[in-house]
Amino acid sequence: MDVVTFGEAMLLLVADRPGPLEDAEFFHKRTAGAETNVAIGLARLGLKVGWASRLGTDSMGRYLIKAMSGEGIDCSHVICDASQKTGFQFKGKVTDGSDPPVEYHRKGSAASHMSAADIDTAWLLSARHLHATGVFAAISASTLPAARQTMTLMRAAGRTVSFDPNLRPTLWATPELMRDSINELATHADWVLPGMEEGLFLTGASTPEGVARFYRERGAKLVVVKLGAAGAYFDSDSAGTGHVAGFPVEKVIDTVGAGDGFACGVISALLDGLSVSEAVKRGAWIGARAVQVLGDSEGLPTRTELAAANL
Repeated sequence: MDVVTFGEAMLLLVADRPGPLEDAEFFHKRTAGAETNVAIGLARLGLKVGWASRLGTDSMGRYLIKAMSGEGIDCSHVICDASQKTGFQFKGKVTDGSDPPVEYHRKGSAASHMSAADIDTAWLLSARHLHATGVFAAISASTLPAARQTMTLMRAAGRTVSFDPNLRPTLWATPELMRDSINELATHADWVLPGMEEGLFLTGASTPEGVARFYRERGAKLVVVKLGAAGAYFDSDSAGTGHVAGFPVEKVIDTVGAGDGFACGVISALLDGLSVSEAVKRGAWIGARAVQVLGDSEGLPTRTELAAANL
């Protein structure tokens, strides 16, 4: 395989009209999950992707496994357990480009029962790259050491590891635990992909240069700091530092999933052998596509669409 990832998939119910969630009567059914968004994006670009998780055997779990398998993703290491339930979430609709309201129902979900015992080392090491996020680490007390182990195993085997902090404050006991845990996990990654707001919280640095320097000093070979519409700043072993402009968007529909789209672009391009600046440009383009659609993964392009954009 090219890439593996571990994390929770959730059923996503997106309101069909703006307003408070409690006033919505009709919803569109989609998939959600930071890691699964990236898995879908990379699979659409033709990479061989494996995803490991836990789901219930309820209708939501059956929907998710069917959707992920339908994208061509290897789901052989997704455990479906009749005694556990699948997580889900509601997402509101906004029309002003702001972040939509999101309501999670994932406490005690099947994925929260994942642990280091669920890691099939041979399967993991059959891939050349691992994509990890701070979400999987935050789900429960057992997923944090599992996340750490996947990263350390891959690094020890000479594989590459990408890490998106993807902060979820409601999943952590305290902000301090979140900061310390995320920063420790980042030391096991080759490519670190924070947003500027995340970086300010995690590092105390108020500039993209400062955020990047923080993680570079702790071993990252590449740090890409996402700057929203302004593009991204990078600091790397191979290409030094630089800034890549963002792609103009006529109308922002939904900001959720933009960071995952960005990660798809950077990871796929680097695995394709492109330069750092080309990878960041691809990430910015896919991120811009992601904010123009209602769901989390509809904007993720195919390889044909990528070629048409000359990226």
